[in-house]
Amino acid sequence: MNFYELEAFLALAKTLHFGKTASKLNMSPSALTRLISRLEEELGVSLFDRNNRQIYLTAQGKIFEKFAQESLSKRADLKVSLSGNGERIEGVLPLYASVTACYTILPDFIKRLTEKYPGIQLSVETGDPAAAISAVKENRALLAIGAIPETGLASMETVSVVKTPLVYAASKNGPYTKLEGSPQDILSSVPLVLPKAGLARSRFDKWIKSRNVKPIIAAETEGNEAILAIAQLGLGIGLVPQIVLENGPYKGEFIIHTAGNILGYYDVGFIRKATISGTTSSRRIQEAVENILSQY
Repeated sequence: MNFYELEAFLALAKTLHFGKTASKLNMSPSALTRLISRLEEELGVSLFDRNNRQIYLTAQGKIFEKFAQESLSKRADLKVSLSGNGERIEGVLPLYASVTACYTILPDFIKRLTEKYPGIQLSVETGDPAAAISAVKENRALLAIGAIPETGLASMETVSVVKTPLVYAASKNGPYTKLEGSPQDILSSVPLVLPKAGLARSRFDKWIKSRNVKPIIAAETEGNEAILAIAQLGLGIGLVPQIVLENGPYKGEFIIHTAGNILGYYDVGFIRKATISGTTSSRRIQEAVENILSQY
């Protein structure tokens, strides 16, 4: 095996999708399949469970994932030691961000990072905002952008960037541009498009339970953009942070119905582990991130 194969394996372990990974690596899915098969043949174990729809890391695959990560980290340390340029910080920063974060908070962070540390490259994983915390806990990312719980996070350090209210969004061309009545009346009579999980959903569930409201749920999905895509069809009003409606592709296409103080504000910012650890290269990257975050 070689470092390229380790990098390809880690890319597949992150996406769990042959097509997406192959495209990212500029190779065909069949070539990627052969590469993984060669690794499995050399190791004598199955690294992935495969079926017609999804793939998963096996127990042996998770062990090999740790080995691959450590091997690539040690290579980065070796390159720094051999280069004779010990002052320059180089390497890859794994970062998790929602699509919304990519066009709102991430551009400014990238600008600050590249200006001061041009040797650091970002490897961005996008997905549901609700998964930001778990991405850091599971070591898939050294840094994530997501909603910061009011109670904080044990063993995590957070940096708030923006506060935005949770609101209900109705398509300008849909049937729910004008709503009348109390919040209880509206939420029990108007179809809702809700996140499956996360801070917004937990607040919503807590509120309707306290008011004994039985909502009409038209759809549950992952990610704010998916919520707005369904709401734009006129199937209901979508629960999202207002910042999503003020930026990106859906700007100006929705009517905002305020939730008042019922659901409160989203505190959006950076999330990372409080303790710096890992290889020399990884620690130096984490220290660089700490330096950038201190500017917020």
